Amino acid sequence: MMLRLSPALFVFLWATGFIGAKLGAPYAEPMTFLTIRFAMVVPVMAVIALALSSSWPDRRGSIHAFIVGTLIHGMYLGAVFWAIDHGLSAGASALIVGLQPVTTAFLAAPLLGERVTRTMVIGLVLGTIGVVLVLLPRTDLANSGATLATVGVCVAGLLAVTLGTIYQKRFATGIDLVTGAVWQYLGALLFVGTLALVTETGVVEWHIEFIVALLWSAAVLSIGAVTLLMFLIRRSDVSRVATLLYLVPAVVAVIAYVLFDERLAPLQFVGMACVALAVILASRQPASNNR
Repeated sequence: MMLRLSPALFVFLWATGFIGAKLGAPYAEPMTFLTIRFAMVVPVMAVIALALSSSWPDRRGSIHAFIVGTLIHGMYLGAVFWAIDHGLSAGASALIVGLQPVTTAFLAAPLLGERVTRTMVIGLVLGTIGVVLVLLPRTDLANSGATLATVGVCVAGLLAVTLGTIYQKRFATGIDLVTGAVWQYLGALLFVGTLALVTETGVVEWHIEFIVALLWSAAVLSIGAVTLLMFLIRRSDVSRVATLLYLVPAVVAVIAYVLFDERLAPLQFVGMACVALAVILASRQPASNNR
C-alpha cells in the first residue's frame, strides 16, 4: 500500500515546494534560506533516528550519503534558487529542470545498466512536450531573465540532481533512510552554508510568510518528500522514478489555480494529458534486473 501511494504523495509534496519558494524568496537570500532550512532538518532527523533506534551507516556509507545530499539538496536546490534570485523566471527554470527524466533515463542506461526501450523514448518525448505545454502559457520567454549565467547555473543544477539520483541508486540504496538523511543534509548544509558565508549578507526578515515557507520546506519537503524520493529510488528504476517529475508542473498549475486563482489555459490541459500518458508508459516498463 505504501509503495502504491508513495508516487502520488511524492508528486504532490514536491510540487508544493515551488509554492513555498514563492512565499519565502522575498525575505532572505537563497543560500541563507537553504542554510537555515537544512540546519533545522539535521537535528530533527537525528532525533528521529535515535527514537527509532535506526542503524547508522559505516564510514563508506556515510560518505556516499554525504555526496548524495551535496548533489541533490545542496547543488540542485542551490543552483535553482540562485538562478531565480538572479533574474531567471520560475517558469524558465522549471522548463530546464523539467528535462531531468530525459537526462536521468539516458545516463542511467550506461551507468546503471537500465534499458531505454522504444516505449520509454516515446514516453520521454511526450513528457517533455507536456511539460513545455503546461509551462509555456505562464512563461514570458522574452522577459524570462535567461542569461548565460542563470541558464548555465540552472543546467548545472539539473545535472547535479540527475547524477545525485543515479549515485543514490548505485551506492546508497542499502543505507537506512533516516540516518542516511542526516548525512545527506550535513553534506547539503556544508555546501550551501559555505556559499552563504562567502557570497551573502545573511540578513533575514522574519515575516510570517517566511516562517511558514521555512517550516513547510523543512518539515514537509526535506523530511517528507525527500524520504519518499529515497524510498522510491530504492524500490524502482531511477528512470521510472524521474518520470514522475513530469507531473510536478501540472500539479503546480492546479495548486496555483486553487490558491492564487491563476487561470489554466486550454494548452495546459493538452500538456497535462501528454504528461499523464508519458507517466503511464513509463510505469509499464519492466524493472531492470540490475538490483
